[in-house]
Amino acid sequence: MKKSFILSIWLSIAISTMAQNETDALRFSQVYYQGTARSMSMGGAFGAIGADFSSLSMNPAGIGLYRTNEFTLSPTIYNSKTESTYNGMYGDDLRSNFSLGNMGVVLTNKIDDGSSASPWKYYQFGFGMNRTNAFHNRHFIQGDNPDHSKVDVYLDRVWNTDPSDIEDQFPYDLYPAWYVYLLDTVRDGNGNLVYTSPVPQGGIRQFETQNTWGSTNEWLFSAGANLSDKVFVGATFGIPYTRFFRETIYTEKDVNDDYAGFDEWSYTETVETRGAGINLKVGVIAWPVDWLRIGAAVHTPTYYAEMQDIWYSSVEAKLEPDYNKKSSPTGEYLYDISTPMRAIGSAAVIFGKYGLLSADYEYVNYSKMRLRAPDYNFTSENQNIKDYYTSTYNLRLGTEWRLDQFSLRGGYALYGSPYADDLNDGKRSNVTFGIGYNEKNFSLDLAYINGSMNQNYYLYTSENYSTNATEQKQKINQFVLTTRFRF
Repeated sequence: MKKSFILSIWLSIAISTMAQNETDALRFSQVYYQGTARSMSMGGAFGAIGADFSSLSMNPAGIGLYRTNEFTLSPTIYNSKTESTYNGMYGDDLRSNFSLGNMGVVLTNKIDDGSSASPWKYYQFGFGMNRTNAFHNRHFIQGDNPDHSKVDVYLDRVWNTDPSDIEDQFPYDLYPAWYVYLLDTVRDGNGNLVYTSPVPQGGIRQFETQNTWGSTNEWLFSAGANLSDKVFVGATFGIPYTRFFRETIYTEKDVNDDYAGFDEWSYTETVETRGAGINLKVGVIAWPVDWLRIGAAVHTPTYYAEMQDIWYSSVEAKLEPDYNKKSSPTGEYLYDISTPMRAIGSAAVIFGKYGLLSADYEYVNYSKMRLRAPDYNFTSENQNIKDYYTSTYNLRLGTEWRLDQFSLRGGYALYGSPYADDLNDGKRSNVTFGIGYNEKNFSLDLAYINGSMNQNYYLYTSENYSTNATEQKQKINQFVLTTRFRF
């Protein structure tokens, strides 16, 4: 049952090659909070702590705890390595990136002491950016398939199509394959025209190199207030902007020179996605006693309007002694995505000026994601979202201990699997550490994040053909340095 669910997801993707589907909705709905080094070194558990720019993306009531103006800047180094095992063969690859994970300013205004009748102490405004997801990754897969080729999937799709219609019906994959003679026609014994291929039906080595990059950065406009140093409220208007790029090169080779007339062929696909959305976050933090803070926040769904996909592909074939290559036209499509809402509950235990323990519990239901477009209803894709995804929780834990001007920090985060019926792993965990140095008007923080995630990946699948699962382990190492200036 578990495998059949996995294959159902990949089948829906394979049938709609270069189309928008449930995996796109998931990619832009998942949030792995980044931002300042102080927050990240504590596992992101900042929903009840506040006075840190990262909290504007988690619980905007955190802005209400600021008592001075502050500017933050957080460059980050991100490294992702993926290990893949396919049919007993191992492959790995990695990608690194240097970027800006956070930049922001908070302006704090103290209520005039003469206004003693008012319970409000401070009000604040904030503007800036926090990164909420990074897509930098590269994988390399290799393995022998004794049973079938990806061309068999092509033959499945084209068998009932007149050759004169291939270019119009399948311009991005089957037509380039037809053009370079990976697909051809012959007459059977009854004189009927049938499709065939010079690629052997198995007994070949398959390779895939996939390179992805980009990120989702959220621009923030926040406001908050302090009520009697006991209750803090805040709201953030967010404008997330996402960029996603993927280049995939799939290759099949006759590595042992077993087949006359065939050497190798490859399929290259490039996809670029850009879009911007809007959302609203509201939150509250209560400080009933000196040693305890409690927080709660709600994030509305993010509505991405007119996400733009641009894609193109090419096919190369070395069919001894010939070499041919054909590129597809460039495709473009505009569509909308609605992500799920989020609810966060937080608590922090304060040990005076010495340290603290904090925890965040976040609920999100990925089955509420939706795809829309004015010229297509996405009925099957949205039904797949309901069937294949589920509600889950994200748990973040953190601690900080102060030694004079220095602080030592640690944390752990577990982002639950979005998949229903345990059909894939998809969980991600982070172990975090950090150190900080603080003066009156300046702070310097350093964080290290070690993340890991396991999942199954399929090179291709159709109603009749599917590769075995490629077992993938992704390992993430990230360093963040934050400078904070108070004025």
